[in-house]
Amino acid sequence: MTIRKNVLAGMALIATAALSLTACSANAPAAGESDAGGITVYNAQHESLTQEWVDAFTAETGIKVTVRNGSDTEMSNQIIQEGKASPADVFLTENSPAMTQVENAGLFSDIDKATIDQVPAEFRPSTNKWTGIAARSTVFVYDPKKISADQLPKSMLDLAKPEWKGKWAASPTGADFQAIVAALLELKGEEATTQWLAGMKENFTAYKGNSTAMKAVNAGEIDAALIYHYYYYGDQAKTGENSKNVTSYYFKNQDPGAFVSVSGGGVLASSKHSEQAQEFLKFVTGKKGQEILKDGTSFEYAVGSEVASNEKLVPLNELQAPTVDPAKLDSAKVTDLMTKAGLL
Repeated sequence: MTIRKNVLAGMALIATAALSLTACSANAPAAGESDAGGITVYNAQHESLTQEWVDAFTAETGIKVTVRNGSDTEMSNQIIQEGKASPADVFLTENSPAMTQVENAGLFSDIDKATIDQVPAEFRPSTNKWTGIAARSTVFVYDPKKISADQLPKSMLDLAKPEWKGKWAASPTGADFQAIVAALLELKGEEATTQWLAGMKENFTAYKGNSTAMKAVNAGEIDAALIYHYYYYGDQAKTGENSKNVTSYYFKNQDPGAFVSVSGGGVLASSKHSEQAQEFLKFVTGKKGQEILKDGTSFEYAVGSEVASNEKLVPLNELQAPTVDPAKLDSAKVTDLMTKAGLL
């Protein structure tokens, strides 16, 4: 009888524990905890920067973050292919067009107002379906031994003129350059963009990757290259061996070549952990997240919570960038135009 009583008591304890676990699982996780393994981030941003964000966020909240890395286009296409079955909770990019592609597919949920309020309107889409998390400026890097200051182009559009034939480089297959073309399309229209791409085809030299294009300028292979600013600053912060012969030139004057590309962050509508996903995006655009960006090695511009960018950079308010709504950057049309021009 004693044995039977002990068995029954044990069974009662197990049943009580099971009921307790069921009750816990029916409720949202407690503050600082994650459920079902935390959140998954599809990341097309700099891997080291995102990992710093993730580590700091997890340390502060206890929420586990799994990161899957890839390029802007690779990740956006994967999300669209997966649709509502995507395991992604958050999507981070380097450029806006990939965010717009996912938005146009109807796969983002609304961003919490607290997060939107941390980012100025010029660094997020008018739709507020996602938000800016960082920014990068278009820049023309050149060899001052080959091009004097008075010979520099007044506009990015000048690079399509005959006098620039064989003098400049770019990486047309990359999402970075395609974002620049997307801004040109939005600012100047299809006809002007088509004409510029035709002139580019005649004049430029293709390299794979912005850093490779800058290295070519540094080595004297080509006079100049159209890239993003942070490649120069990142190399200078290391040994400077791939940028010691290079000078950066900013077009300014609201020129298409002064375009500032917004890196984006969004929460997937299919997320099963939307509360934690929203919390992560709020952290990234918040003071701590933006200070991680400022003090890190990516040399991108901070855009949230009034955090100043790295002091080595040309201040954002001095770039005189054109006004471009990130929600209107059409990556599909750009790909079509560049393919027709023989650039892809």
